[in-house]
Amino acid sequence: MTTQIAVRLPDEMVRYLDSSVASGRAASRAALVALAVEREMRRQAAERDVEILNAAGAADDLDDLVAWSVHHAVVEG
Repeated sequence: MTTQIAVRLPDEMVRYLDSSVASGRAASRAALVALAVEREMRRQAAERDVEILNAAGAADDLDDLVAWSVHHAVVEG
């Protein structure tokens, strides 16, 4: 489902959107705006992940296995 919204953007951004569509780099203004919002959503999610890791630490149940593997695993090439 999609919802249509009205957004005010600076003229420079609208020119960029139009240029991107005209050159074929974007299917439409809406597609490029949606892509930018998706990227921002992923960026914010990554920031939240970093905050969680910083608060809780990155240690997990596999740390001992990784440490053991560094000294005992044999890699054949």
